[in-house]
Amino acid sequence: QVQLVESGGGLVQAGGSLRLSCAASGSIFSFRTVGWFRQTPGKQRELVAAISSGGNTVYADSAKGRFTISRDNAKNTVYLQMNTLKPEDTGVYYCYAGATWGSADDWGQGTQVTVSS
Repeated sequence: QVQLVESGGGLVQAGGSLRLSCAASGSIFSFRTVGWFRQTPGKQRELVAAISSGGNTVYADSAKGRFTISRDNAKNTVYLQMNTLKPEDTGVYYCYAGATWGSADDWGQGTQVTVSS
């Protein structure tokens, strides 16, 4: 079992950058996949990015080319580097960990990202 705590969100102008962090209370080695979902009011929760224990990554079309997900196992931390931010990137970002690729078993409480024009 692992507890996840997100940080790094905030208000940023369009075109700017943010780096989100997800710190785990325990080792993330035991999880097959870790990643980020985004929740925007009035819209369905969307997978933004995920990375497997083997280093494979997947990105939402909206994030491809602008966002980069990475994991530092020594620090038990997952990162989401967000560049060239757009207003449509606004939402609450939730870190998750899953026992298998495509599953989500543990969630953080989220961090708000707001991108203004």
